[in-house]
Amino acid sequence: MTPFTDPVVVGTDGSAGATAAVEWAADHACLRGVPLRVVHAVDRLPYDAPCYPIPDCYDKLAPSGRQILDHAARAARDRRPGLGVTTRLAEGRPGRVLREQASGAAEVVIGSHGAGGFPGMLLGSVGNQIAGHVAVPVVVVRPVPPEAAEIVAGFDCTETSGAALAYAFEEARLRGQRMRIVCAWEPPVPYGPAIAMDLDEMRRAAEEYARGELRSWQGAYADVKTELDMVRGHPVSALVEASSRAVLLVVGSHGRNAFTAAVLGSVSRALLAHAHCPVAVVRGVLS
Repeated sequence: MTPFTDPVVVGTDGSAGATAAVEWAADHACLRGVPLRVVHAVDRLPYDAPCYPIPDCYDKLAPSGRQILDHAARAARDRRPGLGVTTRLAEGRPGRVLREQASGAAEVVIGSHGAGGFPGMLLGSVGNQIAGHVAVPVVVVRPVPPEAAEIVAGFDCTETSGAALAYAFEEARLRGQRMRIVCAWEPPVPYGPAIAMDLDEMRRAAEEYARGELRSWQGAYADVKTELDMVRGHPVSALVEASSRAVLLVVGSHGRNAFTAAVLGSVSRALLAHAHCPVAVVRGVLS
């Protein structure tokens, strides 16, 4: 994986969840050896309806935005003294602003709760507009489970898993932690007359194929201790369960083009909502 040189970008709205995201992003920027950029979007739309415009709406909202940024920057510097921290106040909807900021970022980090304390509000209104829609990884921060000590990566044996695996292996290497690769499989649903299936044989075949696909990755990251978990079941349930022991869950998103990336995949969306740890969504691009 190419080393990061661009800053880690983190969005903040002043909420407790956003502050947790800023602290996580500061830690990650320090780990990667890159600066941190804290971004706040001044969104006049909830207040300045087109039919009832408020004169100088942006000028009235901007001071509050600067206070939010100042507080976030202090939290980042307190967390990681010596870290290069810059701030950016931008006008527009948060999702659009962060998509624009992603073009010059190593990754984008947001919290899992927005202002107001409603679970998933920031995720629902902003996270789903970013994850899978930008070329860089998007991390949604939530608390790390007690005693978590591994990186978990979802693997579906496709080429588009490559970007997510590269990110996960690099994380495990930098953190000095083991990596658990979860590959969920389910027997095919028979159409027509029932056909006897040897489930043990199917599992062995699936595991053999997965190990073959992972061999080159394990060779490239020989210093990372890995473990492959073949789980019979739906990938969402398998990865949610594994996330209860993880410091970070990494999943891929098959963003092929503007049309197919319009909707975040159902697996990634469900994991962003239900995982027990921070989740990184890494977009893969088909050749």
